Amino acid sequence: MTDQTSLPTGATAGRAWSLDELAEAYAYPELAPGAHWLRANMVSTLDGAAQHDGRSQPISGETDMQIFGTLRALADVVIAGAETVRQEGYRPARAREAFAARREAAGQGPAPVIAVVTASLDLDFTLPLFTSPLVPTLLLTGAGAPSDRVAEATAAGAQVVVAGEGAAVDPARAVRELAARGLRRQLTEGGPRLLGQFVAADVLDELCLTISPTLTAGDAQRIAGGPSVTVPHRLAPASVLEEAGFLFTSYRRI
Repeated sequence: MTDQTSLPTGATAGRAWSLDELAEAYAYPELAPGAHWLRANMVSTLDGAAQHDGRSQPISGETDMQIFGTLRALADVVIAGAETVRQEGYRPARAREAFAARREAAGQGPAPVIAVVTASLDLDFTLPLFTSPLVPTLLLTGAGAPSDRVAEATAAGAQVVVAGEGAAVDPARAVRELAARGLRRQLTEGGPRLLGQFVAADVLDELCLTISPTLTAGDAQRIAGGPSVTVPHRLAPASVLEEAGFLFTSYRRI
């Protein structure tokens, strides 16, 4: 870790990091009234692949999944694109006893809200993400979303949030709409196209990037896709952890 924390590296500690240590290392910054913070959590191979065979799990590892769970447990809302929800088999976020006191002290509910970004609402509303979440799943969509799908989503218990004038979602408006609901500590898990939209809209405050010590070649997506920005966005390193060859990095907007 950088000098911001005394958390030992996996190589020298000889033990696994505790959840409390990870929670302190990845704590959200203090937010001014009305402010919000959007962080992304992604994993990449050494040769830049964000997925293998369409999923991130094959390039992940045990500690990466611990950090994945910690980042979720600290967030008010987890934002994901519809394709990622379909490919990764998203389920409702669960309440975790290890974080219950921390969440209560922060004024949070037992588990983060899942918010799915979707223009078409082409989702299976019989899945547990919609039928049995601890807190209702949100669907971020445009004003032009198909009315029959909106009705079906609402009937299934999801809450539809309009965050765009046409069919598509405006990334900057999506962030604001969530913050207006009190969901100010925001986490996006992609996929790459959604992350690219957040980057292009210049609303990403932090990137938590796991660098997997693997090579896959092929034509897998990078962690962010879509149109290029005019001027590259510069971030500052906030932390680096290492364990079993994996690098767990965090970069924040300057």
